[in-house]
Amino acid sequence: MKKYLMFLLIVSGLLLNCSPVKCQNEGYYKNPVLGGDYPDPSVLRVGKDFYMTHSSFEYNPGLLVWHSTDLVHWERICHALHQYVGSVWAPDLVKYGDTFYIYFPAGKKIWVVTAPSPAGPWSAPVDLKLQGFIDPGHVVDAEGNRYLYLSNGFTVRLAKDGLSAIGEPVFSYSGWQYPKDWSTECFCLESPKSTVKEGYFYQTVAEGGTAGPATAHMVVSARSKSPFGPWENSPYNPIVHTNDRSELWWCQGHGTLVDDVNGNWWIMYHSYEKNFQTLGRQTLMLPIEWTKNHWFRVPEGVKSDGLIRKPAGESPILADNLSDNFSKTTLGLQWQFFKQYTPDRFELKKGEFILRAEGNSFANSSPVLVNSADRKYDIQVEYTIENGSTAGLCLFYNAQANMRISVDASQFTVFNQQSSKIRVKNELGNHGFLKILNDENEISFYYSRDGKAWNRLERSIDATGFNHNVFGGFMSLRAGLFAFGEGKVKFNNFVYRKL
Repeated sequence: MKKYLMFLLIVSGLLLNCSPVKCQNEGYYKNPVLGGDYPDPSVLRVGKDFYMTHSSFEYNPGLLVWHSTDLVHWERICHALHQYVGSVWAPDLVKYGDTFYIYFPAGKKIWVVTAPSPAGPWSAPVDLKLQGFIDPGHVVDAEGNRYLYLSNGFTVRLAKDGLSAIGEPVFSYSGWQYPKDWSTECFCLESPKSTVKEGYFYQTVAEGGTAGPATAHMVVSARSKSPFGPWENSPYNPIVHTNDRSELWWCQGHGTLVDDVNGNWWIMYHSYEKNFQTLGRQTLMLPIEWTKNHWFRVPEGVKSDGLIRKPAGESPILADNLSDNFSKTTLGLQWQFFKQYTPDRFELKKGEFILRAEGNSFANSSPVLVNSADRKYDIQVEYTIENGSTAGLCLFYNAQANMRISVDASQFTVFNQQSSKIRVKNELGNHGFLKILNDENEISFYYSRDGKAWNRLERSIDATGFNHNVFGGFMSLRAGLFAFGEGKVKFNNFVYRKL
């Protein structure tokens, strides 16, 4: 502990002059480790490799799987879910024997997909016939028996293959009662993640509600000698918590533990950035220490907004990959459709993303989106429309909460939700360029003939309220493309640029 505090004192002077990239290159990192809306992280180490997945909610294909060698730099490797079974909430990625499993709730059921490798191929989802619960967490005892922890303190036994439940869920854990005067959204005992260590079963759970007040969410822990309890709450609860809304990271909660190759431990969890809830719940990480009496905690003096020494492992430099020149034969893993994922709706050909128009309005057009990760960025794309089609760029929370610039044969139009804000005659014909600037939630719209000289439409929109506390759904404001009406739209060279 003293050595870690000394390290913090030595490096604290570097913080003001250390960019995130420079810090990471020099052996330190700053949160978030994964910017953008990647909530409810579940992380797994296999040898020197780490794998992680998150809630994917209404975005499809779902259950994006990531790979890392240092817990700080992450690269997308596949989607594990390719059919819509409902809004996908907190998953658990685990390995049992030679098989990988992702347990997840969707459509008021608990499901599982399996694969021989984290990179897939992943199976079709299997319904475990467990209704009324969310957030499954897999656990194995010393005899190899398998169980799932469930929301609200329940546990159920699994069959040996992990593809069905045995018996009914049994209640065993009532959670940790935080002080009654704390400002929270709800008690909401959920997201139980399992760690088995030195003869103890540990549940790492969330309480307080995932959104609402800045101080709502938290990570708490309990342990037992049996998967079914009795449970003893940690004297260090809450393990992670936002104490005051003046802090940078709000609603910190939903943690999962992982160790690195040197035996150091870490907690991955999610949080909203203060005043930027439009970005959704981003993935943060803190070091964990184990006490002599077998409890875990965040070391004293370590802060989620501070400079932290990196875990052991190689640190590859990964290029920004939200942009897409559409040169591949398959759609990039950064793209997801909203609810309706129909692969036969699009094709990639000679650097063009050819999207068939769908629906008679934006509300039923199912945009294709990337997970915006920055306070300030712009997006732009080249388009070619067919007569009868309408195309555009959007910032999309859901079908009711969105903003966009669209183009058809007659005009350019800016919309805020479903209301037209401004219309300008289209004098460019069927080909041109569109751009949206998001300047810390102040949104501006542009069009161009050549992608160099831009015409700005006079209206700007404030996006601050486009988040879960206003519109529900647990999602984020994402950037993307859309096409509705008749015919097809050709998109070239989508550029996402952090500013």
